[in-house]
This record gives sequence, C-alpha cells and structure tokens, in this order.
Amino acid sequence: MAHIDKDTIQNLMALSRIECSEEQKEVLLNNLKKIIGYFEQLNEINTDDVPPCDHVLADMCNVMREDVPGPTLPREKFLSNAPAHIGGMIKVPTVIKQN
Repeated sequence: MAHIDKDTIQNLMALSRIECSEEQKEVLLNNLKKIIGYFEQLNEINTDDVPPCDHVLADMCNVMREDVPGPTLPREKFLSNAPAHIGGMIKVPTVIKQN
C-alpha cells in the first residue's frame, strides 16, 4: 500500500491551498487509505485476457443535430431583457479595476 500519513495530508493541503482542522485531517487520511485499498483490490484482478479500452465511445456516433445558425433575436428585444444597457450593449458590473 502507498504510504499515506499526516505528512502526506499536510503536503496535499499545501499543494491545494486548503486548510483543515485536525478532525478533518483524520477523516481525510482514513478516506484516502480506503481509496488506495480499493485500487489495490483492483490490481489483484487478472486482466490478461481483457483487451485494452483506450476509448469507450469509439463505436458511438454523434446523435446531435448539426449546428446551423438561424434567425437571431432583434437587438432591441434582446436588450429589453437586460437590467441595464448602454450603447447597444449589456452593462455589467466592473470586474477588473484599473489603478
């Protein structure tokens, strides 16, 4: 089994930039050990006669319709649904502020 301990959890927390309480660390440690255990069970299965499955959707075809442009909504009607607009465009709150 892969060695997973509190140091591993601490390293994962640093990499993912999350904080956990000691209780959460214990739960996470136990859950990761269970997941690794499941993978070890899968490794015990004999797959010698099983062909590789590199693409599960290989035999499927696209069942969606072709993307064909159609008539567009008139600008005035489109803008009538917007809470605010200016110069023929929808006005949105500032996302990036300049210094």
